[in-house]
Amino acid sequence: MIETERLLLRQWRDEDLEPFAAMNTDPEVMEFFPSVSDRADSDKAAEMNGVHIAEHGWGLWAVEVGATGDFVGFTGLWSVPAAEFPFAPAVEVGWRLARPHWGQGYATEAARAAVAFGFDELRLDEIVSMTAVGNLRSRRVMEKLGMTTDPTENFEHPRVPDGHPLRPHVLYRIARPSEAAPN
Repeated sequence: MIETERLLLRQWRDEDLEPFAAMNTDPEVMEFFPSVSDRADSDKAAEMNGVHIAEHGWGLWAVEVGATGDFVGFTGLWSVPAAEFPFAPAVEVGWRLARPHWGQGYATEAARAAVAFGFDELRLDEIVSMTAVGNLRSRRVMEKLGMTTDPTENFEHPRVPDGHPLRPHVLYRIARPSEAAPN
């Protein structure tokens, strides 16, 4: 579990399944995905995320507001498959929040904690993030994290059908901060 000022990034629970499924069927939340997810796919994703965390100690954590226990979505780290993406192998930071929790800084706060975990605990040299070119909300979060993009690294997402308007993607990167030299 990772605790921030307002949030807990934690293992998935059975009571997360219903609000997670509701979030994944919301067309505004899923605007930058080719389709919404049905309940079965949503439950399968939550299970897969929980198994990954149990096996590796990290992954896409469920996020809750510490003061209320409200499930707000997920944030965390995920390994990008080397065979599919031109910049892989890599570890990606990602997030998805339910619409009532947008605009409160939760995505940035949770993603900042996930990135810190990746650098401090996993000792990663770099973390990436990607999204559809038009997803300005997520791109702003990436920029608030200190991530940068190089337009020459934009790519066509291999899991989005040819010709689909969401196929063009932008890649952001952040390198592990240099450690201070010893005195």
